[in-house]
Amino acid sequence: MNVVTVLAAVGVVIIVALACYAGYLLLQLKKQKDLQQQHQTLAIEKRNAKIFESVDTLCLAGIQGQCDFSELSIRLYNIMDYVQGEQRVDFDREYPALSELFHIVKDMPRSEERQSMEKRERMKHNLIRNKAEARLNDTIVAELKVLQQSVKPLNQQIDIRMVS
Repeated sequence: MNVVTVLAAVGVVIIVALACYAGYLLLQLKKQKDLQQQHQTLAIEKRNAKIFESVDTLCLAGIQGQCDFSELSIRLYNIMDYVQGEQRVDFDREYPALSELFHIVKDMPRSEERQSMEKRERMKHNLIRNKAEARLNDTIVAELKVLQQSVKPLNQQIDIRMVS
């Protein structure tokens, strides 16, 4: 009987020790997951900040008339698609004029491909693009100003440091 009691006590001690160790490991796992989530959030914020810096520059170029709106709408629409997390924007809903112009010109040939087109076809595309740009001009400038203001407060360099 005495041996049985000793073995039972040793068994209980081993089970309690293993349970404590398992609890410790679960706590460490939770800390690691929280740390990974913090790092992921910081990485997304840093990436978004770089995107917003580019968006700010593009908006300024458009507002100042340094870039045609067709090219600008393509660049902005595509770059804003890379924004992640809570800062993601429904571009079609938030900026309808820029979005409309993007959808008009997105499939039109650009650069060398455009130069290799037949002159008549190129002029047809120019007419469609120029009409859309003229019709949407004032609204696009207003949307660029709104977009620029919306990304400015978010456009910060975020330091990523080790969190322990």
